[in-house]
This record gives sequence, structure tokens and C-alpha cells, in this order.
Amino acid sequence: MKMDKLDIAILEAIQKDGRLSNRDLAKQVSLSASPSWRRLHALEDAGVISHYAAIVDRVQVGLSIMGFAHVTLHDHSSEKVRKFDRAILGAPQVLECHATSGEHDYMLKVVAPDMASYQDFLSEYLLKIGVVRTVNTSFVLKQQKSTTVLPLDQIR
Repeated sequence: MKMDKLDIAILEAIQKDGRLSNRDLAKQVSLSASPSWRRLHALEDAGVISHYAAIVDRVQVGLSIMGFAHVTLHDHSSEKVRKFDRAILGAPQVLECHATSGEHDYMLKVVAPDMASYQDFLSEYLLKIGVVRTVNTSFVLKQQKSTTVLPLDQIR
């Protein structure tokens, strides 16, 4: 989808506050309500806006452990990769899974209530998939920044 400055302004506004009313959104981007609504729905229909969500503070709900698990598979046969991918899709502790270049095959962003729960996830789930050779986890000691706002000014 080809986007212009108004589309980008709409995206910037709703990234900061996904609960904006159409009237407030239109005001922020200097449009009337109807064109604002049409543009927003065009962005949704094109898949530029994939979904809306509430961002829950993980610590407030008891998920105080967050780690980045660097995973290496035994081999990269399509069968084993599919088995790993299916297992990760079924693991609610895994917030993100990225196939990566470099020393490891995947990087997982994992949350857990405590270290014992993380250990259970690791030993009773991840390693039992049967395709994982190694897992090296870096635990978050202090979160310096967390955002879902993309730097759209970079694409202008």
C-alpha cells in the first residue's frame, strides 16, 4: 500500500493511543471525520494495521522473569524446523520467536512468574521437543525501554 503523510500521521497517532475516537484522530491529523475514518479502515483492510491490543504490564500480573533464549537446533531439516515452529506456537510463555542469523537459529522472548517456572518451561517443554541442541538464555535485569511504536518518521 502506498502511504502518504496523512496515512503516516494516522498511524503515528493510533500507535500512541489505539483508543482514540475517530473525532479525536481526525482532529490530530487535521482531517474531517469521514476521510479520517476511510483512511483508517483502508489501512486496516490493507493489513498495515494488523490488530489492536491492550498492553499489559507483565510484572503487575506476576510475570517477573523475562529472558531471551537463544536456541540452536540439532539440524535444519524441514521436518525438524516445522516441529520446532509448531511447538513454539503452542507455548504461551513465548511472546516472540525470531529465526536469526549468526551463532543461534532462533531467539525467543520468554516470560515466567519465577525462575522455577522458567526452568520447567525449559526442561519440561522446550528441550522435550526433541529437536533442540542448545539453549542459552540471557535474563532481563532491568528494562530500559519497551515500546510498540514504530519509528514511522524513518520512512518519509
